[in-house]
Amino acid sequence: MTAQTPPPPPFRDPRLPFAKRIDDLLSRLTLDEKVAFLHQFAPAVERLGVKAFRTGQEALHGVAWMGPATVFPQAVGLGATWNPDLVRRVGEAVSKEVRAMRTRDERIGLNVWAPTVNLLRHPLWGRNEEGYSEDPKLTSAIATAYTHGLRGDHPTYWRTAPVLKHWLAHNNETDRSTSSSSVRPRVLHEYDLRAFRETVEAGAVAGVMPAYNLVNGRPNHLSPYLREQLRTWTDEDLLVCSDAGAPSNLVDSEHYFDTHEEATAAALLAGVDSFTDHGTDSSQIIGRVRGALEQGLLTEADIDTAVRRQLSVRFRLGEFDEDGYEEAGAFDTPEHRALAQEAAEQAIVLLRNDGLLPLAPDTRIAVVGLLADECKLDWYSGTLLHRSTPLEGLYERFGADRVEFAEGVDRVRLKTSAGTFLHVPAADAADEVRGAEGALDPALLAGRTDLPPLTTDATGTELALVDWGGGVLTLRAPDGRYLSVAEDGYVRASADQPGGWVVQETFHLEPHENGHLLRHLGTGHHVSVAADGVKVAAENPEVFEVVHVERGEDAVARAAAGADVVVVVAGNDPHINGRETEDRTTLRLPEHQQRLLRAARTANPRTVLTLISAYPYAIDTTPLPAVLWTAHGGQSAGTALARVLAGDVSPAGRLPQTWYADDADLPDLLDYDVIGGRQTYLYFEGKPLFPFGHGLSYTSFSYADVTARVEGETVHVSFTVTNTGDTTADEVAQVYGHATDPSVIRPRRELLAHRRVTLLPGAREELTFDLPLSSFSYWDVAHGRWRLAPGPYDVLIGASSEDIRLRTTVTLDGEPATPRAVVRRGLDAADFDEQSGTEIVDRTKTSGDAVTPAGGGTGELVYCACDFGTGVTEVTVRVAGEGEVELSLDGGPTLATLTLGTPTPGPYDYTTASAAVTAAGVHDVHLRLRGPLRLAHVGFSG
Repeated sequence: MTAQTPPPPPFRDPRLPFAKRIDDLLSRLTLDEKVAFLHQFAPAVERLGVKAFRTGQEALHGVAWMGPATVFPQAVGLGATWNPDLVRRVGEAVSKEVRAMRTRDERIGLNVWAPTVNLLRHPLWGRNEEGYSEDPKLTSAIATAYTHGLRGDHPTYWRTAPVLKHWLAHNNETDRSTSSSSVRPRVLHEYDLRAFRETVEAGAVAGVMPAYNLVNGRPNHLSPYLREQLRTWTDEDLLVCSDAGAPSNLVDSEHYFDTHEEATAAALLAGVDSFTDHGTDSSQIIGRVRGALEQGLLTEADIDTAVRRQLSVRFRLGEFDEDGYEEAGAFDTPEHRALAQEAAEQAIVLLRNDGLLPLAPDTRIAVVGLLADECKLDWYSGTLLHRSTPLEGLYERFGADRVEFAEGVDRVRLKTSAGTFLHVPAADAADEVRGAEGALDPALLAGRTDLPPLTTDATGTELALVDWGGGVLTLRAPDGRYLSVAEDGYVRASADQPGGWVVQETFHLEPHENGHLLRHLGTGHHVSVAADGVKVAAENPEVFEVVHVERGEDAVARAAAGADVVVVVAGNDPHINGRETEDRTTLRLPEHQQRLLRAARTANPRTVLTLISAYPYAIDTTPLPAVLWTAHGGQSAGTALARVLAGDVSPAGRLPQTWYADDADLPDLLDYDVIGGRQTYLYFEGKPLFPFGHGLSYTSFSYADVTARVEGETVHVSFTVTNTGDTTADEVAQVYGHATDPSVIRPRRELLAHRRVTLLPGAREELTFDLPLSSFSYWDVAHGRWRLAPGPYDVLIGASSEDIRLRTTVTLDGEPATPRAVVRRGLDAADFDEQSGTEIVDRTKTSGDAVTPAGGGTGELVYCACDFGTGVTEVTVRVAGEGEVELSLDGGPTLATLTLGTPTPGPYDYTTASAAVTAAGVHDVHLRLRGPLRLAHVGFSG
């Protein structure tokens, strides 16, 4: 008689609901096992048959870091498509490649850290390439589509589990781990939270990642909004994964806590469930959690809450249903290649066209510029399986005999003080592509040391020099390899492209005596010449003379002069001057590329400027007959561009963010008040170079027959769009709203809906939109909630935020404004209507806001329509620090001064100060704050 096989434990039973299975598995884990699960690299529990698990597989526009994969356009390029259906299909392809790659490499994770939904508030942000748009509605539409594709369409199981980045109000790399974004409540709710909220509510989000920065003085990894907002938007258990190293930052750089035990406990209690810190070494986090448990800062129940959220994701991924759900995925299929090309085509934006485009089939083309024969990747790209540059695309489309090429680099030799020249020795080693084998942390990839260092000789090697702006240079050898510095300090021609967490391929020429020192930016040291080779060192720098063999503009002018049309391909290298850890300093196109553009235009006025970049530029386009922009378009970028230039595809991308005309139009990078600072198309009052939503076509469209009616909780809008030209093309119809008589500052216009449609010549289509009344509401700071103000609203329809073709007005029944009941509720300091010279800070380390004068100086706050009823006789302020609060009404004289002469012991040690004041009826309250104090609340009585 044989023994029966014991039944599987309940957590292995796919017939049970996930909640019961999670309860069962959680009950079987020891405390030590659960604590170990809190690190990014959760170990296996062999006694239960539970495999190891890691959070975090980068997949922003393709599977990243883990070797070859299909590379789609950058996220900002996907945003420029304005096409959620396309982006959903891209997400689906990426998730299938994740599954397929995992079958041969278990390092590939199913918890994908994508998409990035930070709004592109400021175009100088170094990570502009990672977001979709400056507009929360467009961002959430594209992000929702991508997450649905990543999730898959199985009713129960998820193909991958997407985590949104980076919570919250994060648009600066400068001091990103210590800077605080001051975000007033209206901006918080109407702008920064909105993109996250609408995406989470759509139901395909597994979690979020907090950002490195602080918001209102409190680190995002302690954000009370994780509990107060995020977790109220869905019934799903959301997994909150820390950003890399951020838990340690709470002590090490932010000094928010004295000990890592306190910091780790506070982050976990705030809602962080998985700690990404110290790479694969989990011992530090495990030790900190154990210490917090021993000190009574955490309980086992707190650990259970976090582990439950992680297990919820793992169950949804099908990990514990070996016989129930498994998917092989798909990798580098013909469908994925075609989709990459389609996405690249749809992302191209025609900014200007005086009739030069499209090009005739027999056109003789000069394609010139630093990006003309490049297919650039960024930090969050996979390794290219296929590659198409603009030059290759034009060769393929027009024929190599009709295309002339000039890169436009400066060709130089570097002469030493001894009269010799830098020489690149011949190398027998095979070519290597950085990251081709995949790496869990590509920041740790080392430079090559198998190639010989540079030497010197009598003739030297001609190098291709490019100035990418701000004097940041790259130098490339004739074989295509870039000069780079490995850990041993020697300079070699060894890199296929500039890249890495710390770029080792950039240099700066510094005038010195009668020549230049060559400083290596990655190490900060100068290049020196030694007997055993050229190296970087802290001493004995070499003084070089830069001998120009040919200037880039001369080569460009020669090529341009003999062509019918010149295509200048300009833009950025995603690893230089604007990337993660580095913001840009200007909107201007680098001078080297301006030289090339001037040379091309002078030699041949029939010049097309094609900008391939991760961000907008400010450039004078009036002398140019045609201008296009696209983000770095992935593996099919060149083919896509050539097809658009030839007219095989009519361009229909639209700008996902405002292109400003000048640096002077920009707010300070750290000014997050889009309302007060009049930022983005929503509030900007100047004239942009190109507006949000702008993009031209090779055909024309007319709009007509607009109707709008209010029915219940919905505004129904319809209109027709007709292709009045002779080319099949896509149009992106955009619907905006505007409160015509607002009582507070409202957007000039605000995107409510859009649709990308394909129309044959002469075709006409009726478009209908059902707009919820809530889309016309705003955050009422007087009462701390959303409110729809009654009155007329314009519904604006057009081809961009400034190209409005139709308009109609609807009158909405809303909730009338009521004064602030200040006698009953007082005033929370951060609930101001207007401010100047202040910033919002943390009231306590766990929750609440206070207001302080910026830099400890003087600031002013205005609270409109405060109802004092029949009268008050006393004002009371809750403050910390030291300084004064002056109160006046309606801009009149000071009625009360409340002084905190003796400083409180610390910034969170609040005290109360009172003064006599007489007020009755409804008035605007003005407060002037002086000195380094924190104002939390103002009360009135008597």
